[in-house]
Amino acid sequence: MPALSTDTATIPANPLDLMEQVIGGLGWTFDRCTPTEMAAEAPARWCDYGLFFSWSAELGTILFTCAFDLRADPQRRTALYELIGLANEQIWVGHFSVDMEDGVLLFRHALLLRGADIGADIFEDMIDIAINECERFYPAFRFFLAEGLDAQGALAMALLDCQGEA
Repeated sequence: MPALSTDTATIPANPLDLMEQVIGGLGWTFDRCTPTEMAAEAPARWCDYGLFFSWSAELGTILFTCAFDLRADPQRRTALYELIGLANEQIWVGHFSVDMEDGVLLFRHALLLRGADIGADIFEDMIDIAINECERFYPAFRFFLAEGLDAQGALAMALLDCQGEA
């Protein structure tokens, strides 16, 4: 299907330059692996998440992944898809997946930038949403992988609403 417009004048030459400023402003460590790829580490409550950004000028898109410190053994991966599906039903932006090569849990999101008015706030929101969703569902994935709970039980335990004070 031919594109209606091939004008990419509103896309900065490389939006990862702006992403560097955002990540640097947060005080996180990062590495510009190549001109089109960047990795960073984001400290959070449950673990430090590995962030990876890949820019495709051809698509006008940044592919963003946020990796957990959890790995699924090959024999548990098929069952893990049920939990991933249940979690994905509850989020609006992005999705969880598992890297089939090494079993690492990921939060993934692609940000289409062609024709967009790009500011730091777009990247800040993308990172904030990813980390918030990872933090919200980390306990479910941990209960499933480390404690052996089934998908429904792990999700119920992780999303349990506590009331009162201890």
